[in-house]
Amino acid sequence: MILLPPELRFVLRANDIARRAPDRDGLAAPDPVPVVKFFNPCGAATWLATELDRDGDTLFGLADLGFGCPELGSFSLSELANVRLPFGLGIERDLSFASVHPLSAWTEWARRAGSILWAEPLLRRATGKPANDELPPPSES
Repeated sequence: MILLPPELRFVLRANDIARRAPDRDGLAAPDPVPVVKFFNPCGAATWLATELDRDGDTLFGLADLGFGCPELGSFSLSELANVRLPFGLGIERDLSFASVHPLSAWTEWARRAGSILWAEPLLRRATGKPANDELPPPSES
């Protein structure tokens, strides 16, 4: 699997550029929505990325290695791509990931919950949006 296809690279780069302009001009930095979610299919490690540096490798976002303390920071796309897990697996991109919540909300809820994985249903409940995997109520016939 290609961890970061061109269309996601473009959005991540645009977010990086959008953050640098206010820094340069002394304005408030934007609070982008995570664009991509990576995960370890054999464990609890999860990463949400909002930006991609001009080097094409350094991502910025929320990293959760599964130890109960998600942190904002930078991580390497090439390092994620080179992780080798049991059974020939590697780090995967969540193809169904979509969010309306900015990175600050993800960070706050993930820190409260102790993980990105536990923050996800809490954020859904907080906004009243059902999970993608929840079935709709049965229709009355």
